[in-house]
Amino acid sequence: MSKPKKIKPLDGFSNVTDADLVSRATNIQTDMTGNANFPNPPVDLKELKTNIDVFSALVAEALDGSKKVIAQKHKQREVVVKQLKMIGRYVEVTSNGDMAKFQTSGFQPAAPKTVTPPLTEKIRKVQHGANSGEINVWLRAVARASSYEFRYAVANAGAATQWTMMPLSTVKAPVALKGLTPATTYLFQARALVKDTYTDWSDAVSFICT
Repeated sequence: MSKPKKIKPLDGFSNVTDADLVSRATNIQTDMTGNANFPNPPVDLKELKTNIDVFSALVAEALDGSKKVIAQKHKQREVVVKQLKMIGRYVEVTSNGDMAKFQTSGFQPAAPKTVTPPLTEKIRKVQHGANSGEINVWLRAVARASSYEFRYAVANAGAATQWTMMPLSTVKAPVALKGLTPATTYLFQARALVKDTYTDWSDAVSFICT
């Protein structure tokens, strides 16, 4: 039985405007107060409200440009952000993947990270290089592989493929191809050497050079 995937709260408190921070913090403090879903927050919610009020007052006072007040505002902002992050972590763990429960906290759920699947079993991704005629190819590591071979060729429909071979000792860095012909489609394949035997070549990946 798989474990429920935890819901991460949207952070970014350090990057929002002062007004947005006051608004978001106030919503969280209000929704968390007396919330039976989250009975033991790691921060005293009355203390959080006091800190939000102090920060809000300093935001207004700082409008006159006083360096002293601005410094106090920055310091108080850090206090509020730290407390919100502590509560957010508590909400993430306590809600345990239950979105309905999570949404009662006042936090917004962060968008789930998307994972781009590899192009083939041995080629992870292909991208244009910094300059015209350049392509970078990232290979996937193969368990117990001692080395790798990479090859590329111009895609010629109906003609014999003339491959250029490149031996590789590691796949930690991308294969950087330069001097290719712009507006030309290239094919890429890779294989690994495992226990003195090469694996099959991967399926060919095609990519147009710019």
